[in-house]
Amino acid sequence: MSPEYAMFGKYSEKSDIFSFGVMILEIVSGKKNSSSYDYSYSSDGLLSHAWKQWRDGTPFQILDPNLHESCSQMEVIRCIQVGLLCVQENPSDRPQMAEVVSYLSNLSIELLSPHEPAFFVHGRMNPNMVAMEEDSGHLSNSSTQHSLNEMSISISVPR
Repeated sequence: MSPEYAMFGKYSEKSDIFSFGVMILEIVSGKKNSSSYDYSYSSDGLLSHAWKQWRDGTPFQILDPNLHESCSQMEVIRCIQVGLLCVQENPSDRPQMAEVVSYLSNLSIELLSPHEPAFFVHGRMNPNMVAMEEDSGHLSNSSTQHSLNEMSISISVPR
């Protein structure tokens, strides 16, 4: 879900671009965007993990092990770069879908360098974060109610 939709309920073509970028990164990595089964990056999320590997010059660290033998390194790097361009926080920084198609079909087009994506987590979060319990008003440890993007979580409780 794009940040502008998640935070403001605004949806546009650029929201679709964001989702497409997430999908590209999921395909390349073989992992879901938010998953608890891979503790090597699950508390950071796929976007943060992909960005950290790109920034550190080790983009192949996110590659699905099943693809190592059968992929073109140049195409993998291009897919990761396009995916990261699509998940930029500012919608105007994301490419148009026509540009994405040309980026993926024409390897001679030079791509921009991506910036830090939306929902980037600046360090691992404690999976047993402290969360406020709505009904009792006191603090308790909860591993199921936390926000990776440092946004608050609202829980609706019927009267």
